[in-house]
Amino acid sequence: MLTQCTACVAANQQLQAQRQQLEQRAQQLSQPLQTEQQAIQAAVNALPQGAQPDAALQQRIQAFQTQTQNAQTEMQGRQQQFQRNASYVLEQLEGPLNTAITQIMQQRGATIAMDRAATLAINPVVEISDAVLAALNAAVTSVNVNAPPPAQQPAAQQPAQQQPAQQQRRPTGR
Repeated sequence: MLTQCTACVAANQQLQAQRQQLEQRAQQLSQPLQTEQQAIQAAVNALPQGAQPDAALQQRIQAFQTQTQNAQTEMQGRQQQFQRNASYVLEQLEGPLNTAITQIMQQRGATIAMDRAATLAINPVVEISDAVLAALNAAVTSVNVNAPPPAQQPAAQQPAQQQPAQQQRRPTGR
């Protein structure tokens, strides 16, 4: 269902475009780093055996390490955002999908719904996939493929701060 509904197809196309942008950015970052790594390695290999890199080469190595770390950090953030976007799409679709399944089941008097792929054979009379797809298309015309920013840390710390206050209110008994 989640690959066939109209909003799903559009969302999957947009997510695919985001994935391609992510891959392109990874290539943009990695190509110059690979070139620099090869150049640094050649410079290190050219040193006489046992000799240490001079200050300029050490600085170049340090700059390369910083650039590599920055690229990794950037890509990690972009990958996390992409994963949040994909999860956000599913979040927006799961509720309407479950509602559509439940409504069609009730209309047809069904007591169980199974994924079509999990069945060996099925009576077309009890098949609800097309009806669920139509209901999902009617309920969800589009979804947002850009997840909101993640929650901030202070919100996660509040429950821990409230916990001692709750512990103090416990009644003491015999």
